[in-house]
Amino acid sequence: MQRSDKKSHPWGKRHMTQRALIVGLGISGMSAAIALRGQGWTPVIIERASQRRRGGYFIGLREEGKTAAEALGVLDVMEKRTPERIRFWDVRRDGSRRRIADVTQETNAPIAVLRGDIEEALWQGVDGKVEVRFGTEPVSIVNGDTQTQVTLRSDKGHDVIESFDLVIGADGVRSTVRKLIFGVDEVFFRPLGTMLCAFPLARPVAGFDAGDGLMVADIKRALTVFPLEGRPSTALFSYRTRSPVDPASRDPLATLRQIFADLDVDGIISRALEDLANTDDFLFDSVQMVKMPRWSKGRVLLLGDAAWCLTLYSGMGASAGMIGGRALGEALAAHANNVDAALTAFETRMRPFVRKHQRFVALRSQLFVPSTRFSLWGRRVLWQILLRSRKYPFKNAS
Repeated sequence: MQRSDKKSHPWGKRHMTQRALIVGLGISGMSAAIALRGQGWTPVIIERASQRRRGGYFIGLREEGKTAAEALGVLDVMEKRTPERIRFWDVRRDGSRRRIADVTQETNAPIAVLRGDIEEALWQGVDGKVEVRFGTEPVSIVNGDTQTQVTLRSDKGHDVIESFDLVIGADGVRSTVRKLIFGVDEVFFRPLGTMLCAFPLARPVAGFDAGDGLMVADIKRALTVFPLEGRPSTALFSYRTRSPVDPASRDPLATLRQIFADLDVDGIISRALEDLANTDDFLFDSVQMVKMPRWSKGRVLLLGDAAWCLTLYSGMGASAGMIGGRALGEALAAHANNVDAALTAFETRMRPFVRKHQRFVALRSQLFVPSTRFSLWGRRVLWQILLRSRKYPFKNAS
């Protein structure tokens, strides 16, 4: 379906606009909406939830993510929460602690933000500019040669069929769009054999200063605390298991209390779990990458975690979502009259980036939750080496 549109756009002007359905009001979905609107498209976002999510866990926004956020026009309005002085501590079972490298800075100095800070900034680029329908999800997608018919169902049970020139599945690691078009999750999941739970602490960790982060690590289980300026720190519990479970079938609080029962160093673990007991703002899930031979089929494209899921361990998930949205807009601009060519160009550009970061996810997971006694020892040695390198401006702080 095409509609006449005589409005001008900041990144160009077209006489005819094309409609894109974006499934998911997250970082990838809103990034794509901003980029496509800038190229003269008419995006429509649908979101299964009845309202926007807020809050969320710590994210370190690295250089690639900063560049993408700036190109999307949201970096300057994004709340920044990087502490003025960051120190990280490795806390041992006996309560002793040693300084280690800032675990957010293995490659460069990121901006510390909450996931909700990125989404709030992107929302400012969407609100009032892009049609957003809450409480809506796709139940059928039928590919055509040039358009796709989608049956949309509201949370009131009403169905409507609409046609779009492009459908973008930006609906997360358990993507509905992926299931409808490409197949079941298990075909594309590459599990890491870990579970994680991330949530904001309600209070500072006793005995640590503002800007302090810490790691309490043991074989196959660990707690990492990421500091934020002006907001509670983020707690990240990780543990290894041969049988990752459906998070909906397990109580995270009871599970973590059982797994960490004998690792409550100076009450750090138990107090963090008390905070978990009093919040609904948490992520509890198994960890898996998504690997697919193609991210598009006909006029349906997957984006962000639905397509590749770099996982929280990569430190690049949110950045990749914004980078992908921007890259899609640029590909559609370069192939203005050929959507198929644009999708091919998008994959050609994004795949080296995704492969690069997926390659090291399993190794990086060892830094957060070591699988053996040797990896527990090795990560401690590595953090000490990195602390002494010149990459870390706070290495001489006492």
